Amino acid sequence: MSLLSVSHLKAGYGPINVLHDVELTVEAGEIVVMLGANGAGKTTTMRAISGMIGRSGEVHFEGADIARATPDAIVRAGIAQVPQGRGTFPELNVEDNLRCGAYIRSDKEIDADIDRWFDVFPRLRERRAQRAGSLSGGEQQMLAIARALMARPKLLLCDEPSLGLAPLITQELFAVIERLNREMGLSVLLVEQNANLAMHMAHRVYLIETGRIVASGSAAELSADDSIRKAYLGF
Repeated sequence: MSLLSVSHLKAGYGPINVLHDVELTVEAGEIVVMLGANGAGKTTTMRAISGMIGRSGEVHFEGADIARATPDAIVRAGIAQVPQGRGTFPELNVEDNLRCGAYIRSDKEIDADIDRWFDVFPRLRERRAQRAGSLSGGEQQMLAIARALMARPKLLLCDEPSLGLAPLITQELFAVIERLNREMGLSVLLVEQNANLAMHMAHRVYLIETGRIVASGSAAELSADDSIRKAYLGF
């Protein structure tokens, strides 16, 4: 049984249907990358999985049907999303943003988890009392990831984490994602336009075009296909 299984997924905005029978899976402990051009349906897929937009089709998480679940219920089930553009609460300070990420929890380990993510992202510790809106772009992305992790998800949805960031910051963030996957077994579904960097960390890859999955396989398999490499991967 796959951790996440999506089939016949259709979704869009108002009368405009963006996704057409999207099918994908994420196994426990995998980093799965979705690549595609702007407007291909990557972000819409993420929003549909997390219940942020209307959708039809089948979405199962740990065998349970979540296709009609609310975003709140989906977070409680174990899926947390880092949205495109980071989406921090700009007027709240860093620590309060992290506490917002733990809103579904009532245990006594929230403070310990805040310290844990401060250890992973030391710059956030230095800025714990600083307003999120005054952070640099890279720091805001670190905060967005740490805030999502405060929910203790089993599956992390990351939508374009490299968007607008300097290459060194992007490499740092990707190294953290790989470390969380390796050390914690965190499963990740990653949407990314930096194909070269994403392919190096992916266990499996999906290519999406005009709302349809057009190819899938291991990074090595797709990289070995000249037509796919030239058309979709840019290297």
